[in-house]
Amino acid sequence: MPAFVSRLISPAFFVSSGLLLASTSCGSRQERANPDAASTASVEQVASTPPPVDSVQLKLEAMRRDSLWADSVARVNGQLPGAILPGHRIVAFYGNIRAKGMGILGREPKEQMFRKFDGVLKEWQAADTTLPVLPALHSVTITAQGAAGKDGKYRLMNSKATIEETMRWAKEKNAILFLDVQVGLSDLEHELPKLEPYLKDPTVHLGIDPEFAMATKGVRPGKKIGTYDAKDVNYAIKFLTRIVRENKLPPKILMVHRFTQGMVTNYQNIKLDPHVQVVMHMDGWGNPILKKDSYKAYIQKQPVQYTGFKLFYEYDPRPAPHHMMTPKEVLAELNPKPLYIQYQ
Repeated sequence: MPAFVSRLISPAFFVSSGLLLASTSCGSRQERANPDAASTASVEQVASTPPPVDSVQLKLEAMRRDSLWADSVARVNGQLPGAILPGHRIVAFYGNIRAKGMGILGREPKEQMFRKFDGVLKEWQAADTTLPVLPALHSVTITAQGAAGKDGKYRLMNSKATIEETMRWAKEKNAILFLDVQVGLSDLEHELPKLEPYLKDPTVHLGIDPEFAMATKGVRPGKKIGTYDAKDVNYAIKFLTRIVRENKLPPKILMVHRFTQGMVTNYQNIKLDPHVQVVMHMDGWGNPILKKDSYKAYIQKQPVQYTGFKLFYEYDPRPAPHHMMTPKEVLAELNPKPLYIQYQ
């Protein structure tokens, strides 16, 4: 079996739209007696009535102003106010609180997992004292499935109760939260809008996983490794940008999984926006030498913006004498040093 395999399972303003209705009446005795006067009054009333408001156009203009403001701030300062990167290193536990087999998040009881998490956060802070560590939970929220489901799309979204409980876990830990999407035979255009209510929270961010994007492969998840093109990543960036602008939020983070050449095509066509910070995340498992080579080939040599690296508790140490890389090893042996670290 190959070492790398599938991980199976400027202020903007808004004007509401509406109809302007012209009211009519029978007119007073004076108006009936003097129709010319009534006509003159009617003309004056029409002339003084403001034209209908094109609320859609106003909204677009406000968003354009906000975008220009964002671009100008980003050019001067390198980022927008409230941006997490590059001023932090994010360390995340990945999985799903309802599934033991998806990752460390959910594999162990909550309090036991959090104790382990505290130890990992301390290790990373000790390994690099110059950059504050920011904890994160990374929850697979729309999950690829082996069964087609009613609509034949091979994916299933977590319940509202599960998502909200995961959000409570993150807030309890003063952690940010990533909602991860595996679209199966669906696509981002149909799946991401389902997460919009949660992404309006300033502490909630997004991950997208090409491994389980099967629309261009024509097979169910797990049969082949899926793929996203730059246009798919750009859709996610635009989707998040709109949410940030409309809700006056700090920049969102978009994390894109990758461990093969074909998982992301035309990377050079990814269009960055200061409202969204993009992390290309190397998440294959196996021999540390192979992991480092993959990071160099698919992340370092095909740069987008920021970088991430995954560590597997169960799979990286297999077979002996392989081991899971330590924080000091990751920082010493990877260039650029990843700002997003994920444990599964």
